[in-house]
Amino acid sequence: MATGGKGFLGFIGFWAFIIGFILAILAGVIWPTNQAIVVVLVLLGIIVGLLNISAKEFTLLLLATIALVVVGNAFEPLGALRVGEVLGSILSRIGVLVAPAAIIAAIKALWAVAKPAD
Repeated sequence: MATGGKGFLGFIGFWAFIIGFILAILAGVIWPTNQAIVVVLVLLGIIVGLLNISAKEFTLLLLATIALVVVGNAFEPLGALRVGEVLGSILSRIGVLVAPAAIIAAIKALWAVAKPAD
């Protein structure tokens, strides 16, 4: 994530991501069914998408988001000590955090492609 050149807003976006990432891990382990945390993660993802994602980071963000969605339940067969369930829940919550950022980045990219050339 870009933090250089964006000043205070970049700083806020960076910390929104860090807080969201830690909250997603905690939510996946401790509170997997808490819907209030899901709402907080979505809001933090929106902040990250608006403040921190630049055009050069779009491809990497999109690839990471797709990877999270694809492997989200890949650990489900690991039934010992509920490891698969917990890992799946953590990945799902991280996906909730990055999905709004990916949507905002995609809209920014479409806007850049669609706007008339100078």
